[in-house]
Amino acid sequence: MPLDPVALLPLFIESPFQQGYVRSIIYVSLYVSCTAVALSTLVSIPVALVMGFTDFPGKQFVKSIINTGMGFPSVVVGLVVLFTVSNQGPLGPLDLIFTKEAMIMSQFVLATPPITAISLAALTGVDDNVRDAARALGGTRLDTALVVIKEARYGIATAVLAGFGRAISEVGSVLIVGGNITSADGISQTRTLTTAIQLEARQGQYDTALVLGAVLVTLVLLVNGIVVRLGDTEAVNR
Repeated sequence: MPLDPVALLPLFIESPFQQGYVRSIIYVSLYVSCTAVALSTLVSIPVALVMGFTDFPGKQFVKSIINTGMGFPSVVVGLVVLFTVSNQGPLGPLDLIFTKEAMIMSQFVLATPPITAISLAALTGVDDNVRDAARALGGTRLDTALVVIKEARYGIATAVLAGFGRAISEVGSVLIVGGNITSADGISQTRTLTTAIQLEARQGQYDTALVLGAVLVTLVLLVNGIVVRLGDTEAVNR
């Protein structure tokens, strides 16, 4: 028999929502990912600007490290961060193990390479005629840099959104450093959308897993839609 959407509706509004379980998971996911991406942006954009406008010894080596970081295994990042915040690690006295702060650290490490690399590609991809025109009009080096940044702004915004997409969909590293913990009343402490989906599916709670999956897919599609829209806007402006 065909499935009746109305009959399935109670699955999406029963106890998990009443107890705030799903809401708390969404909150933790957005809090951790947005904070990590914001911190990563504050580091990645200046690094991309320095690399895009200056030449220095070892520049190609730094580029290779950034490119390698884009494909670095997330579980390895999780292990490194776990060691760093463990009792034996350098940040052990801060008692960060299995906390949101540790999850932010792991997502920061994962989001920084793509934001830096895509921002750098956007800056270096600006037509040389734009730089030449700025210099011909008497612009200083700073003026030229500001013009290039304005031309590359859509690419930089795309880089930030790509970093957010990498962070919000991460499961391996946040599971290792966060522990997938909820409180006694079922409210998420370090459980994210991805780790909750894994747990709920393993326990046979497919209704809750489907709800969480739908929320995650919606967020990812929203981010991808913004990226596509920015790309289309940039193409039209050019």
